[in-house]
Amino acid sequence: MRKKWSGLALKWKVFAYLLGFCSILLLILWLFQTVLLDSFYRNIRIMEIKNQASVIEANLNQVNLSEMINTISQQREVSVEILNLKGEMLQRADSPRDLPFIPLSPQEKINFIQQASNQNGQFIQTQSFPTFTGKAPKDNFNNGQFILFMKLVSDSDGNQLVIYMSSMITPVTATVTTLRAQLWVITGILFILSVGLALLISRKVSKPIEEINNSAKLLAKGDYEVEFHGEGFLEIEELSHTLNTAANELSQVDKLRKELLANVSHDLRTPLSLIYGYAEVMHDFPEEITQEQTQIIMEESSRLTRLVNDLLDISKLEQGRQSLQCKEWNLTKAILQLQKRLGELMKKDGYLIEFNYDLEVFVVADESKLTQAMYNLLINSLHYSGDSKKVCIEQCIREDRVEIAFADSGVGMTADEVPHIWERYYRGNQAHKRAIEGTGLGLSIVKKVMDLHQIEYGVESEVAKGSRFWFRIPYTKCEP
Repeated sequence: MRKKWSGLALKWKVFAYLLGFCSILLLILWLFQTVLLDSFYRNIRIMEIKNQASVIEANLNQVNLSEMINTISQQREVSVEILNLKGEMLQRADSPRDLPFIPLSPQEKINFIQQASNQNGQFIQTQSFPTFTGKAPKDNFNNGQFILFMKLVSDSDGNQLVIYMSSMITPVTATVTTLRAQLWVITGILFILSVGLALLISRKVSKPIEEINNSAKLLAKGDYEVEFHGEGFLEIEELSHTLNTAANELSQVDKLRKELLANVSHDLRTPLSLIYGYAEVMHDFPEEITQEQTQIIMEESSRLTRLVNDLLDISKLEQGRQSLQCKEWNLTKAILQLQKRLGELMKKDGYLIEFNYDLEVFVVADESKLTQAMYNLLINSLHYSGDSKKVCIEQCIREDRVEIAFADSGVGMTADEVPHIWERYYRGNQAHKRAIEGTGLGLSIVKKVMDLHQIEYGVESEVAKGSRFWFRIPYTKCEP
């Protein structure tokens, strides 16, 4: 049964819930208007009689007591007697409809007074009165039920009195029959309306969800151009917006995946072709092996090694498999070593690397990863240094942080290009000559390392004036 219910469509579940709710409301209406009507009416009538008895008790010593009990009798359709403890009547009032005052014998009155005395001063009883022969026609009262109520009270002089009240409970059989007939009609109308309303609401709720579900199936099949159009409810609209964002992100990821495969294939094919070509020549003509041929093979092998290492590094960073090994180390000294290592390598091609600093700064970070990020930033600046072939590294103290910047005066970037430079394999539109053959993953690795350290970083660039990449990191101490 549970499996069948869970397998139902949302529309039919909503329909079933709404129909069940309407059925429960109708059942409650039937109970209160038919089955429980008689007891409700009786309890309300008893409560009214008790309240009026309390009013009479509070006004026993008033001059207009007789007028007051007549008013109560007329308005509440109740007969009232004030007796002494012997059951003798002192005052009496009848209802305007000449409702019967149940004729009690003196002994019955004394018995009821005694029962009231034994029950905290009050006695109430409901009884049938089929043999009434009073002023009103028999048909109005025969087989009716009456409420008898006695309450022991005291006046201001300390005299013990009894308030005796009786009232007929109007027969509700005819009323119940009328209500039942009306309820059959009302039930039929409400059932038809509830079915229609349940179908309408269930369709309105389920339709946008069904549309989203159909679009989601297309998305799962790889159609990233699909759009979600959920309307009618705030939650549905938010879900549609979220799924549209997810589809757009998946589209970007798929595009990036294709570009990654194309770039990696290209970067692998070129050095492999060179290595295979020179290896074939060396195999066919071993006596003609030259130092230039072996140098090309070694350089292309190194290029392949860098590509593989960069791919492994960014894969580990994205998967969160690399953790930080933080310690205190000399950031300035590490930059000086980078400057020396790359400066000697690039000197023969006319490149110049300057480093401006005042103090040696110590930081707490992962030395290996942050050094790799600075190496990639420096290589990137050298790539785009233009004809000047000059890169300036700046170290500035800014309050509790040190800012490291890599500035070039090369081709620069447009404002539209800047947001994309941290993406894998993204290259600007400006033509340039590479200082060192790269893999296209350098700045992407920089971004991952900076995010892993929670370091503030950014870039400032202007076309034809160059770019300035920077990051700021808290320092622990400075030394001259």
